[in-house]
Amino acid sequence: MLERFFQLRDHGTTIGREAVAGVTTFLTMAYILFLHPAILAQAGFDKPATVAVTAIVACVSTIAMGLYARRPFALAPYMGENAYIAFTVVLTLGVSPEKALGAVFISGVVFVVITVIGLRAWLAKSVPPSLKFSFVVGIGLFLTFIGLTSSGIIVKPDAPGSPPVHLGAIESRSFQLACAGLLLMLALHVLRVRMGILIGICLTAAAGFCLEVTKWKDASPSLPDLSPLVGKLDVASALTFEFLPVILTIFILDFFDTMGTLIGVSARGGFLDDRGDLPQIRRPMLVDAFATVGGSFLGTTTTGTFIESAAGIEAGGRTGLTAVVTGLCFLPAIFLADYFTQIPAYAYGPALIIVGVLMFESVRYIDLDDETEAIPAFLTIVLMAFTYNIGHGIAVGLVAYPLLKLIRGRVREVPLGLWLLAGLAVVYWISFAEISP
Repeated sequence: MLERFFQLRDHGTTIGREAVAGVTTFLTMAYILFLHPAILAQAGFDKPATVAVTAIVACVSTIAMGLYARRPFALAPYMGENAYIAFTVVLTLGVSPEKALGAVFISGVVFVVITVIGLRAWLAKSVPPSLKFSFVVGIGLFLTFIGLTSSGIIVKPDAPGSPPVHLGAIESRSFQLACAGLLLMLALHVLRVRMGILIGICLTAAAGFCLEVTKWKDASPSLPDLSPLVGKLDVASALTFEFLPVILTIFILDFFDTMGTLIGVSARGGFLDDRGDLPQIRRPMLVDAFATVGGSFLGTTTTGTFIESAAGIEAGGRTGLTAVVTGLCFLPAIFLADYFTQIPAYAYGPALIIVGVLMFESVRYIDLDDETEAIPAFLTIVLMAFTYNIGHGIAVGLVAYPLLKLIRGRVREVPLGLWLLAGLAVVYWISFAEISP
C-alpha cells in the first residue's frame, strides 16, 4: 500500500530508505524544540506549553505535507519569524502575545486565499534572486546577533557613553560554556555531522549540569497543559489599519521563507523542472498556509517548510513517506516538555549562531558586480540586524531595488509583481509610524 500511494518505485527509493531519511530530517531540525520555546518565552509565552505546541504543529503539518503534497518536506515554526514576534512586536512595540498571534492568524488566512487563486506563485516569480538571498542572509545575521546576546557572549553595557555591545564576562562559567559549545558545533558542522546542532546543545547543557552552572530540576513525562496558549489569539484587535505593518511583515517573512526553502530543497532533490519551477508547488504552499492558521490557533508563530529537509533528501528521501516518518518522530516530544524547558541559554544560544552561519552561505548567490543588485541586498541585510527588525530590512530592499533600476534606466528588469510588493513596502513604512513607540 505504501509503495502504491507514494509511488516509491517510480522515485527510485524504498520504505527503508525513506524511513532513514525521515529520521535524519528530524534529528537535524530537533533543535527547534529547544530554540523556539526559548525565544517565545522571553516575550511571555508559556514555555512548557510552547514546547508541546511546537511538537504538535511540527508533527501534524509535516505528516500533512507527506500525505497531501507527497513531498519529503518537514514543517515547524519558523526561526526568524518567531524572533520578529518576540523581540520586535511584543517586547519593542509592547503588543500582547494574543494580539501578535492574531496577526499570524490573519496572515495565514491571506496565504490560503492567495495560494488557492495562484497569486502567491506569481509573486514568487517576480522577486529577483539577489533580494531572495539577501532575505536569507539578513535573517541569519539577525539570528546570530540574538544567539550572541542570549548566550552571554556579547552583552549590552550599562555605563553611559559605552559602545552598544561588548564582550561578555570571560571569567564566567556560562560564557566559557557558550564559547565551548559554539566551537563544538562549528567543528561538527565542518565534519558534516548532520546532528551537529542537536549534539552540541545536548553536550553543552550536560556540561553545565555536571559543573552545576545550572541546577537540574526533577521532571517526568506528562500530558502537557496547553490552556495557556490554545485559542488565546486576539484577531479582532489585530485587524486594524494601525496594526497593518506587523501583519504585512509577517506576510512578507513567511512568503519569502517558504518560497526560498521550497526552491532550495527541491533543487537538491532534483524536483525542479526545466524552467526551475517546482511542479504542483501550490500543494506544499497550501499545507504551509493552513499550518500557519492552525499553529496560530494553538498558540505559536508562523509555521513553514524547514531548510533542514535537505538533510533527509540527501539521505535518499524522495517522497512524502519521508515527511510522514519525520512527523511521527515529533510525537514523543509532546509529553517531554518539562525536560526541554531546562536547557540553558548558553547551550541553545550558540545554535542560533550556527543557523546564522548556514543562512549566510546564500551570500554567494548575490550578484555583487551589479550595483543595482548589490546595494538593495546590502541594505536589506544590514538593516535587519542593525535596526533589530527583520521587517525594516525587507521593506527597504523591496523599495530600493526597483528605484535603483529606474535610476539606471533599466526599469524593464523590474516585473510587475515586484512593483506591487514595493507598493506594499511603502504602505508598511507609512503605517509603521502609527504603531512604533
